[in-house]
Amino acid sequence: MGSLSQAHCRAIRPDEAGLNETEISDFLNQLNSSWKLKDNARSIERTLSFNDFYETMSFVNAAAWIAHQQDHHPEIQVSYKHCLISYTTHSINGLSLNDFICAARINTITDQ
Repeated sequence: MGSLSQAHCRAIRPDEAGLNETEISDFLNQLNSSWKLKDNARSIERTLSFNDFYETMSFVNAAAWIAHQQDHHPEIQVSYKHCLISYTTHSINGLSLNDFICAARINTITDQ
């Protein structure tokens, strides 16, 4: 497969299996090292810091555009100079390729 950031999300059926430990590790290694496994390897998250609220909200809007384009939506917690973004595939209660595609796309809009 080519670059994760160039891939596109697809609909995940509830009866599909999530990624296994090896796949998760391989995809996680393709992301910025700020991404961490959470919830017993059922989600990935990253905290980003910004100079001010405007930059934080600009990032959130860009992340919303990625979510809209890919039809895969993160959990986002926003504060004045910080943003926590988390991905999981709710339909399978775990991680799918879609989570890593969106995380890679997030990496393309920040230099952190």
